[in-house]
Amino acid sequence: MALDFLKDEINSLKEQNLFTTLPVMSTEQAARVTLNGKKVIMLCSNNYLGFANNPRIREAAKRAIDKWGFGTGAVRQIAGTMDIHMDFEKQLAVYKETKSALMFTAGIAANRGTIQALFDKGDVIISDELNHGSIIDGVRLTKADRKIYQHGNMDELKQALEASKGARRILVVTDGVFSMDGDIAPLDQIVELAEQYGAVTMVDDAHGDGVLGKDGRGIISHYKLEGRVDIDMGTFSKAFGCIGGYIAGEPELTDYLVNRARSFIFTTGHPPATIAACSEALTMIQDEPHHLKQLWENRNYLKEQLQSLGFDTGNSKTPITPVMLGESSVAQRFSKALFEHGVWAKPIVFPLVAKDKARIRTMVTAQHTKEDLDEALDAFKKVGRDLKVIS
Repeated sequence: MALDFLKDEINSLKEQNLFTTLPVMSTEQAARVTLNGKKVIMLCSNNYLGFANNPRIREAAKRAIDKWGFGTGAVRQIAGTMDIHMDFEKQLAVYKETKSALMFTAGIAANRGTIQALFDKGDVIISDELNHGSIIDGVRLTKADRKIYQHGNMDELKQALEASKGARRILVVTDGVFSMDGDIAPLDQIVELAEQYGAVTMVDDAHGDGVLGKDGRGIISHYKLEGRVDIDMGTFSKAFGCIGGYIAGEPELTDYLVNRARSFIFTTGHPPATIAACSEALTMIQDEPHHLKQLWENRNYLKEQLQSLGFDTGNSKTPITPVMLGESSVAQRFSKALFEHGVWAKPIVFPLVAKDKARIRTMVTAQHTKEDLDEALDAFKKVGRDLKVIS
């Protein structure tokens, strides 16, 4: 068989502890789920606000199906754009405090398509070393020169900008919230430096949308940088409980992407139900501020209690709270034991992180009750002591 080589590749993944099978839920996404046949507390989904199974969003999607049907039947450039798409993009632009917005099928499509469309030979792209894989993919799709600066190191960023003088275009691109550690980019300093050197700025706000800033508007709102970041990329697949990526900015930006972003041009438009759900999520986060408030209360409680038990929670500033364990084997045993105690939280191990930086990455949501969190904390306490991580 021509694909026999895959057996060796799979064995290699297993040897590196990188091989995984798909965990399967038999319930809706929520604070407690049934996973692989076992009832567990969910502590590793991106459903920050608990919107994935929210009744208001369900009903909005149902109404859209009744009015618009299920699919769009075409790419948006040909016959796949409906009024609901255009109205939503206007709503999104208002929410993000920009003049225009454009929906892509997913965040990875937004990053890949935008970077590839805007930058090419003669350009320089400067990227934080811990940026998301979709940013890295987008950079690789261009012929631009690449420079990587040490995570969050503004001196290295300045040196890279200085060395890039004379380039046709310069892009500085960063995650807003870094998904492995939960820390926040120093976007205010990044923008200041980019402006000094005439560079374009782009932020991937996937984990900041619905979480940071006024009404969850994201990291740009958090730093009060409205109008100063050129390309604002985000998603609806995390805090908003839906799916889809977007780019927000000036009308010239989105007009150009409609014509040149391959990941937009060659993809069928979102089903109307998806767009209606995203729209309702945007409305809800502004109408019902208690979801965001509860998210942060839960985050603060979980982090404080983990620390009081003696766990190292890293440098997180967001609801992504890592429990640092060091060795990959320890993290894997820890996650397996947590599952046996009724908690689902995945290990993050080498080479996804450095050899001595393995961790359990916890993701709290607004749906978790204090009872949920206390039960999860009790499991962490038992497992931590059994594995001699804490005393």
